[in-house]
Amino acid sequence: MSSSFTSALVVICRDAEGSLDRLLNTATGLVDKMVVMDTGSIDRSVEVASNYGALVGQMNWPDDFSAARNAALDLASADWHLVLDADEWLIDGGEFLDQLRHTPPDYVGQILLEDHGATDGTDAGTTRDWLSRLLPGNVRYRGRIHEQPHHHLPVRRTPLRIGHDGYRPEALAAKRGRNRRLLKLALQEQPEDAYLMYQLGKDASVYGEHTLAHEWFQAAWPGVSAPAPWRTDLMVRWLASLKHLGQHQAAVDLIAQADPQLADSPDFHFTVGDLMLDWTATAPHRAPALLEHAERAWRRCLEIGERPDQAGAVHGRGSHLAAFNLALVLEGTGRPAEAADLRRRFKLSDSPLLG
Repeated sequence: MSSSFTSALVVICRDAEGSLDRLLNTATGLVDKMVVMDTGSIDRSVEVASNYGALVGQMNWPDDFSAARNAALDLASADWHLVLDADEWLIDGGEFLDQLRHTPPDYVGQILLEDHGATDGTDAGTTRDWLSRLLPGNVRYRGRIHEQPHHHLPVRRTPLRIGHDGYRPEALAAKRGRNRRLLKLALQEQPEDAYLMYQLGKDASVYGEHTLAHEWFQAAWPGVSAPAPWRTDLMVRWLASLKHLGQHQAAVDLIAQADPQLADSPDFHFTVGDLMLDWTATAPHRAPALLEHAERAWRRCLEIGERPDQAGAVHGRGSHLAAFNLALVLEGTGRPAEAADLRRRFKLSDSPLLG
């Protein structure tokens, strides 16, 4: 079968020579062309891109991610565009990319993005999200930040699996303040946008500013529609911020408002268990009841299992992370045999695991 459609990797970057090298190395030979739009690098990013044979464009950073991405898409001008960031890389899906040459660009494809390093700024956990990043040639972005492709096409999940390590502490430190400034600019333009408020809360929580995170999550919550895929992640992060602030009762009051959408989320139940365990430190007289709640929450995690289809799902909260915490409670409440069985089932070590 002859090739009919062209494919391009499309990247915007600035001062990302090391991670850009990794990305382009994983994509070389799997797409018809690679396009890098540089937005003002002072390192070797342009040289790295050129060495891989990428088509390089240059522009001043416009304080608008959609504007930069759309300029890169215009430069690429392919039938299929795989849009990735410089701190991402291809893990799996090369054969699928090769088949794009024979696939009409009549849908938007989702990739599975794996965040290596938790979004709370620690090294714990791998978070998985399905994101629309494989775009037909004429699809463009909207939104100053946390931009989304604008289209009316069907959306399909693809075998593309992408790694990302932009939430590791050193990466977070390098870009601190950038997203918040753009989010506030966007919120000035759309002052009732709950998604922007959620993202401001998420940004604050990532940097440990939990009072500010709580305020933004609280402001966002009334405007979040039930089908919003990020509704659960907002609740989970909000509860975690309240835990860090020591506002355990406020968090419990919030849990009481939880809707059915959260019932099948291992992340939600894991966070509830973590909250209850943390509360025992300041309310030891309530420890038996709180540990019972924590145990129930982590057992529910194991009943649900892993849910990588859910937005922001952290790998392990439906399996080994919940099992480890549950084993600790079982040992602490005089049930060593049950704890040992749990450790065997999930092949757990004696080292603490963070969720």
